[in-house]
Amino acid sequence: MRRVVEDIRIDDGPSLDTLMRRLEAAGGFSAKAVAQGVDLLAEILADEEMTTFLSFPAAIVATGTRGVLETLVREGYVDAVITTCGTLDHDLARSLRPYYHGAWDLDDAELYRKGLYRLGNLVIPQSHYGRPVEQRMQRILKRLYAQGVRQLSTRELSWAIGEELGPKAGAGSLCRAALERKVPIFVPGITDGAVGSQIWLFWQTHKDLSIDLLDDEQKISDLVYEAKRAGAIMLGGGISKHHTIWWNQFRDGLDAALYVTTAVEWDGSLSGARTREAVSWGKVKPRARHTTVDGDATLLLPLMVGAALERIR
Repeated sequence: MRRVVEDIRIDDGPSLDTLMRRLEAAGGFSAKAVAQGVDLLAEILADEEMTTFLSFPAAIVATGTRGVLETLVREGYVDAVITTCGTLDHDLARSLRPYYHGAWDLDDAELYRKGLYRLGNLVIPQSHYGRPVEQRMQRILKRLYAQGVRQLSTRELSWAIGEELGPKAGAGSLCRAALERKVPIFVPGITDGAVGSQIWLFWQTHKDLSIDLLDDEQKISDLVYEAKRAGAIMLGGGISKHHTIWWNQFRDGLDAALYVTTAVEWDGSLSGARTREAVSWGKVKPRARHTTVDGDATLLLPLMVGAALERIR
């Protein structure tokens, strides 16, 4: 039987969950995909026996979307985070100094002269990023070294940042929430950012200190092999997404996979690859529930998580 397209009602001030259900019934182009993504997200978050991975690139941590990520970690909805070095950079810097609204069309040469970085439509004073990260990272590394630490995994480093921030400065911090919930944050590309550069700088005079990425890999392996079911919420592509699906192929694939991306599929990139492609690699199970939602995670994630949590609560 053909399904009738229904008009979306908004005159009654619907809740997020109700609105998402109406989007699904409306049969809109992207709207239906978002609504179906909420259905899957609610299933993943509500499954207490599922080991849930959350992956994302650093850029969204520079925005207020960090608050949604922090909520998922702090409230125990995810079991592991896989991300890039810039996540640690921005989480640390924003916990100490503010970032500001900007615009896409600002004069970048003028911003450079004024000591301002532009990240999309955000503006970050150089004094709010470089120096605070440098000072705090050197302090963290000196403290750890004095305690006898000579090998450090990235998840231990993330928790050390959360410990350094403390409960006051760490309010809203992803690293602080991860420390308190004992959720590991894995950063396979740890040298690709300000935090990584500070580790390298500290290493110049402390050559016996090393970052133990293989210890991180062992922990991911343990999570994967011990999982009764495995699910993933993946935002954007790159190393964060790939590390998530790569490790889950060793358990014959994810049982549930939600992917939000702005990348196109036709260039063959991993960022644009839909979840259905991962099925051919054994990274997502053929019978898994999976979907790809096209759109900006800074817009979609708050709406989708808000609706999903409203539903399961």
